[in-house]
Amino acid sequence: MPDTLSPRERVRRAIRHEAPDRVPLDLGGFQTGIHRLAYEDLLRYLGIADEIRILDPVQQIVAPCEAVLERLRIDTRYLVAHGPQGFRSEIVRTERGGKAWQDLRDEWGVVWSMPEDQGLYMDITHHPLAHATLADLDRYPFPDGGDPTRFDGLRAEALALRETPYAICTGIGGVVYEICWYLRGLERWFMDLVENRAFCEALLDRTLQYWLDFYTGFLGAVGDLIDVVMIGDDLAGQGGPLFSPRLYREIVKPRQKRLVQHIKGLTGAKVWYHTCGACAEYLPDLIDNGVDIVNPVQISARGMAPLALKARFGRDLVFWGGGIDAQHVLPHATPEGVREHVCRNIAAFKPGGGYVFNNVHNIQAGVPPENVVAMYEAAYACGSYA
Repeated sequence: MPDTLSPRERVRRAIRHEAPDRVPLDLGGFQTGIHRLAYEDLLRYLGIADEIRILDPVQQIVAPCEAVLERLRIDTRYLVAHGPQGFRSEIVRTERGGKAWQDLRDEWGVVWSMPEDQGLYMDITHHPLAHATLADLDRYPFPDGGDPTRFDGLRAEALALRETPYAICTGIGGVVYEICWYLRGLERWFMDLVENRAFCEALLDRTLQYWLDFYTGFLGAVGDLIDVVMIGDDLAGQGGPLFSPRLYREIVKPRQKRLVQHIKGLTGAKVWYHTCGACAEYLPDLIDNGVDIVNPVQISARGMAPLALKARFGRDLVFWGGGIDAQHVLPHATPEGVREHVCRNIAAFKPGGGYVFNNVHNIQAGVPPENVVAMYEAAYACGSYA
């Protein structure tokens, strides 16, 4: 059946737990996007020419062009803030260990590196607070989230997007917890949670303040123009929580809740939260924090079956993602297998609204372009509420 709603109204109804004309489709964000190599394959398959624009160098995620988004009937468009004036985020080519590397130092001082002959992802090669003490935090040059130059020109961009029919989503932010281990190192941070709680809480307070200041400025500029604010911290792996749920509830959750409530005081947009893995145990906490939408809905992880999630949490949470098993089905199945899998998951998630279709996380390098097209065509065909 033909579409009867605009993309923006379609998304808005879905995230209000109302049934739109069809399930909205999403592509193009930091956790809902496509890897550079997969995108290049898709462009060749579709016969579309585009200049590659890297959205996220760490994940090698691109900003898809309008021709691709329209071909796949995508209902969302993204609005992304930039770094502050005077900070240069550029990739530097270096040589070490007998090979060439691409290195990127972010504004927190974390260094991300990728072997030039690999070209898949960047990993952290320098944790600037690896050996820091509690006293060192007072001397560390933390970035200013509220620097007003971050938001120069942002309202004009948002107003231009409002002239289109699409729902407006933000880039990912609100990374209160994960930045701490980026700075400290994952193993050291997990040990700190047990051995050095005062340090953890002090560092969490620093990252929280950054994001409180950031969203004060960001939403002061565009809070009345956007539909979805995207934040996130990975709390779980495929088998369950990455660290003690008790510690989460004692020291991480209160800070996340403060951020979510701060955002909600500045905008009527819905708050979207990203955590990979078997996160069902944490969904009641996210609901209590004020989160409206959960992503990526890793359906292959423990306890993440679509029907069970919808039955238990569908009244309180919108599911955004969960459209296909991204590890086993999307890369390896036939297009027909992709279509069958997508339609089965949509049938579980779509009743009564409260669902936006996307892959589980980003489309990775090596995924056949015919499977990408089959995924979105199936989501369109099976997503009707008529």
